[in-house]
Order: sequence, then C-alpha cells, then structure tokens
Amino acid sequence: MFTYFKRIIRTGFINFWRNGFLSFSAVIVITLSLTVFGALIFGSAFGRALIKAVKNKVDINVYFTLDTQESDIFSLRKTIEALPEVLKVEYISRDQALTDFKTKWQDNALIMQGLDEIGSNPFPAVLNIKAKEPSQYAGIATFLNGKNSSQNGTDIIDKINYNQNKLIIDRLGRIIPAVEKTGSIIAILFVIVAIVIVFNTVRLIIFTAKDEISVMKLVGASNIYIRGPFVISGAMYGIFSGILTLIILGAFAFYSDAMIMKFAGIQNVNDFPILTNVFSSYFLQNFGQIFGIIMGSGIILGAISSYMAVKRYLRV
Repeated sequence: MFTYFKRIIRTGFINFWRNGFLSFSAVIVITLSLTVFGALIFGSAFGRALIKAVKNKVDINVYFTLDTQESDIFSLRKTIEALPEVLKVEYISRDQALTDFKTKWQDNALIMQGLDEIGSNPFPAVLNIKAKEPSQYAGIATFLNGKNSSQNGTDIIDKINYNQNKLIIDRLGRIIPAVEKTGSIIAILFVIVAIVIVFNTVRLIIFTAKDEISVMKLVGASNIYIRGPFVISGAMYGIFSGILTLIILGAFAFYSDAMIMKFAGIQNVNDFPILTNVFSSYFLQNFGQIFGIIMGSGIILGAISSYMAVKRYLRV
C-alpha cells in the first residue's frame, strides 16, 4: 500500500514539472485568485479599523453648570457606568478643561489675552460618554434628560450635545451594518468566481492528458491511481501559489501605507493616523492565521479542481 501511494505522489510531482508551462499558468491563475482573496481579508481588516476609529469619534458630552458639585457629578457618573449600553465614561474637570484649552491655544496670544481678561475659569465640567453601539446613544440621551437634578433639586446639567451629533450617529448606525453585510456578500462572490476560474484552468490542463487517462483506464488502472497524480499536482499548484501570494501580500502590507497616503493626497501621517501601519500590523499579528487560510485555500482549490476535472475523463 505504501508503494502504491508513493508511486501516485511521485507521478504527481513528475506531471507537475513535465507540464512546465501549463503548471506555471495554473499557479498564476490560482495566485491571482488567492491574492484577490487576501485583498478581501486586508480590506475587511482596514474596514474594521476604520469603523472602530469612526465609532471612537462619536460620543455624548454632558456639560454641567459651573456651580455643580463634584459629588453630584460623580454620583451621576456611577449611575451612567452601570448602564449596559455604556462602554466608557470619562470625567473632565473644570481645571482639566482649562489646562487643555491653554495647552491647545498657547501660541495664540489673542485668545490667551481674552482668557486672562475673563479672570475666572469659564469652562464647565464634562462627562464624555461612549456607547457600545451607535444605535444606543438615543436611549442614553433620554436617560440623561431624566437625571438633571442634584440631591438639592437644582439643575446640574447645562447641555447634552446629543442633538448636535444625532445626524452622524443615526447615519453611522445604518452605515456600519450595511458595510459589514456588503463586504461579506462581495467576499462570497469573489470566492465563487475564483473557484470557477481555477476549475476551468485546471480542466484545460487535464484535457491535454485525456488520451493518457483513457489508455490507463482501458488497461485496468483504478480510478484512484489515475486521479491521484492529478490531485497531487493540483495540491502543488496551490502550494506554489500560496507562497507567491504570501510574498505579494507581505510586500503590499509593508509598502501600502506610503501608496495610500500618496493616493489620498495626505502629506502628514499624523493627520490621518488610522492609515498608519494598519496592514503591516495586521499581517504580522495574524501571520499564522493568514498563512493557514492562504495555503489551505490554495491547496484545496488546486486539489479539488483537479479531482473534479479528471472525473469526466474516467468514463471510458
């Protein structure tokens, strides 16, 4: 039995190298298909990073009256943090708000002069609230409207900026699920197209060996013995294609930042940090998973396409 399978594997290797040009064509086609598949993986990673960045930009700010006691603010903060919809609550004191403002505008003499003329600290304390999902901000805003009283019964909330952000929050809540769904559909379509292209390419290669298959069948060779070498050759197409694809994806991952910046017309990477090292970081952190997906997909594409393509020539 060992000798039997050894012959199948050896014949598969011989067929791969003997059909040099046709094997090269199959490797190129599978490489292109795997590269498109890898691009979808990278595109999905970039989309998730971009969506995460946009989500982090959306929030609700609660501005308190200038005479609100910190104890009342901390009490409200504790209540808000207990809500299941809330991801994080950040407290910015009046002193911190003033310090941040001075740091931001320290080089603008006119603004700093105006601040000095005011004399007292004009900035209110703020609670910055981030929800787990954009669709949950409306419920949080409604909850806050009912918590606008201190223990003494006086109003403590001066303004909630939900209404100013409502349009972008609502749009984000509709766009994010649509983008994720569309990405999944596109990925499935590309996979189907890749399978069809690879199958037809491998079938063309096996067509050149149809006479050889017919002769082997007539002299009594089993289907496994006939089909086995082609499956091995198909797996080799996938292995070589996987290696080439990983090289292409690796080069893209490490050199894509500069290309994207140039294409987008961005001169300073600090202006758009979301584009910095997205692909290279994802490639390095998930190399094992990417290697398994690309190599596994290539081998499966090549082997199964060869297995199915030989089937029609076994009917003699």
